[in-house]
Amino acid sequence: MVELKSKDEIEKLKTACDVVREVLEKVEEKIKPGVSTKSIDIFIESIINSRSAIPSFKGYRGYPASSCISLNEVVVHGIPSEEKLKDGDIVSIDVGAYKNGFHGDAARTFCVGDVDNLLKKLVKVTEESFFEGIKYASDKYRLQDISHAIQSHVEKNGFNVIRDYFGHGIGRNLHEEPTIPNFGKPNRGIRLRAGMVLAIEPMVVVGDWNVAVLSDGWTVVTVDRKYAAHYENTVAITSNGPEILTM
Repeated sequence: MVELKSKDEIEKLKTACDVVREVLEKVEEKIKPGVSTKSIDIFIESIINSRSAIPSFKGYRGYPASSCISLNEVVVHGIPSEEKLKDGDIVSIDVGAYKNGFHGDAARTFCVGDVDNLLKKLVKVTEESFFEGIKYASDKYRLQDISHAIQSHVEKNGFNVIRDYFGHGIGRNLHEEPTIPNFGKPNRGIRLRAGMVLAIEPMVVVGDWNVAVLSDGWTVVTVDRKYAAHYENTVAITSNGPEILTM
């Protein structure tokens, strides 16, 4: 069942989302060749804790870190480690924070040093597809109108959307109904309503959309090992249209 949030609950959600926004703004300064993903995760956790919040991901279904840091062919759920960023990498950083009884969730993909033009385009198109999708995040539309807009923009630009992982509702729980695919036909799915809060997150790949999970049980990689990008925000649907809470 999809839970509608009151104005007061959305205000509480904003406090968690503000922490996520701050993390993603500050972490960009750490995105340099030679920096380990584990050190980035420690930096992220320190910011979350300093804001009297709790990392949403740490311990969630046994996940061992405060953020997901996914390099190159890793689509999502990359576990921070001693691996160091290299010139030419792309890295997605997915962050959740829990405060005042609610979760915020967002992700960005960053370029490390001098990145190939195709990968720059991948990162740009992934972000653009999110904004194409939220044009339909209002009570005038249905859920898959968002999905269709994301898929259309991605495929028009020569990339593919992941079919096995989705966006989601968010609130008191990190993952709530509804599930939000990044592909689909328009005018399908539930009718959107004011009070819904959605984590909309295009996951886009250069090559084929098929993925596999590595032996750690978390890390999701493209089967063809071509690169992937991820962009996400927590969005509230209001009577005046979408409000992005993590920007």
